[in-house]
Amino acid sequence: MFEQQYALKIVPAWANYYLDYKSLKSVLHSTKKEVGQHLIDVSESTISFAAFHSLLFEECSKVNARYEDQHADAQQSMAALEKQWSPGMSGHELESWKTEFSSLITQLEILADFTQTNVMACRRILEKADKISGQNLAQGIWPEISRMAFANITSDDMLLHKARAIWRRGTAVPVSQDTLVDGETKSFAKEIAPSIPTVTELDLNSFPVGKITRVWVALAEDGMGLPIRVPVMVAKGALEGPVVGITAALHGNELNGIPLIHRLYKDLDPQTLHGTLVSVPVANSPGYLLSQRGYSDGTDLNRMMPGKPNASGPQVYAYNLMQRIVRHFEYLIDLHTASRGRVNSLYVRANLRDPRTARMARLQNPQIIVHNTSPGGSLRGAAMELGIPAITVEIGDPSTFNERYVKNALIGVTNILAQMSMLPDEETPNEYEPIVCSRSYWIFAKTGGILTVHPELATWVRAGDLIATVRNVFGDIEEEYYAPQDGVIVGKHIDPVCQTGNRILHLGVVDGELQAVVDDGHM
Repeated sequence: MFEQQYALKIVPAWANYYLDYKSLKSVLHSTKKEVGQHLIDVSESTISFAAFHSLLFEECSKVNARYEDQHADAQQSMAALEKQWSPGMSGHELESWKTEFSSLITQLEILADFTQTNVMACRRILEKADKISGQNLAQGIWPEISRMAFANITSDDMLLHKARAIWRRGTAVPVSQDTLVDGETKSFAKEIAPSIPTVTELDLNSFPVGKITRVWVALAEDGMGLPIRVPVMVAKGALEGPVVGITAALHGNELNGIPLIHRLYKDLDPQTLHGTLVSVPVANSPGYLLSQRGYSDGTDLNRMMPGKPNASGPQVYAYNLMQRIVRHFEYLIDLHTASRGRVNSLYVRANLRDPRTARMARLQNPQIIVHNTSPGGSLRGAAMELGIPAITVEIGDPSTFNERYVKNALIGVTNILAQMSMLPDEETPNEYEPIVCSRSYWIFAKTGGILTVHPELATWVRAGDLIATVRNVFGDIEEEYYAPQDGVIVGKHIDPVCQTGNRILHLGVVDGELQAVVDDGHM
């Protein structure tokens, strides 16, 4: 299982430079077979594992060479860019500098992932070697590997820390005088405007620096000619940085994103924020007011994107949401929950072939990550079409607040913001290593009746395991469902009243290959 998880963490462009875990494991098993056949003693078996030892050092040397080359290149680029910056740069020069430096930080982040993934693979293969050989091979081998440059993970952290410090100095803008009272900075985090204005366009340049501002953005009109509005919170930092958008309740009864946004802004200090954070606590206000998933007419807005300016009500609403709000983002985190009658683990859907969204997914602190290139009409897909890296975070169950899931998802959001150097906080390590699925799919009911789904969320099932039972109203078993293959339970149906075609169980599959296009048919 680790081998498959490892394969999914490899950055495709660097694939040839990673530790060849599969070959190392093959050599171990071949040696074990040879030892077993010849019944050689312990001293001879130590010699027989020399082939593994030799290949491991060959692989580690390959990793180390790539690391040293990229590390030296990054140091050289950073020194040149640091020297290039000056307070007197023109606007065009500064924008060019920021673009180059942003690419450098991305390179350093990939390098950090590269080293961490390879160190983890080294430790795992040594654990396997100890188990197969019955000896403590790791005790003798790991100290030698740990002296290689790539194994010193702290040097990557230090280089990233230095790069982000240079970025902050280079992009800092002075706090305007209107944010000062008697020479002291005002605290705007708790300020509440006496009235919240309604606007028809989110012009981020018009918002005051160092403040959290609340507005209503009109997206359509109702039958009385009154605006159909969504609430928007804009935290414009005193220092420059990216624009990150967070949307919640695009499905009106999927509510866990709302308290997440509230808690995030409660502790947010715009005076130390780098960049702008824009949040839409309720993206589907008609559905929210009706406590339903879809728009007022039941249409799924997450299949209407990017919408149309002259079409049905839901399509116009979707179009204006994209044009008036979402297009201003540089990154998007779209918060959802399960649909009515279902429950979800805390999981992320993201295109794992894109290094930007893959990193966002891993930082998000989920139980499970599913590779998914987004279905047609989704908000995530429409954002990606605009060049905005976007992920979907599924946070528990509908029409309720799941405290534990909200807390962990909030840690993930702050991790993403910290990684982008928007917050001064350090990233919080995950409580657990997420399970990475190369694809997933739903299993559907063939018959109607009373449904019981047996496995718990985020647990593994093996091919052939009983996963669900459908009984008739008299209690007789009508149908039993078995896992078609090994997988992890991403979500499941909990409403016992089951009709033909109802979804039973969402199965995540780990097979080590990321397809260019993959969609679980999620609704």
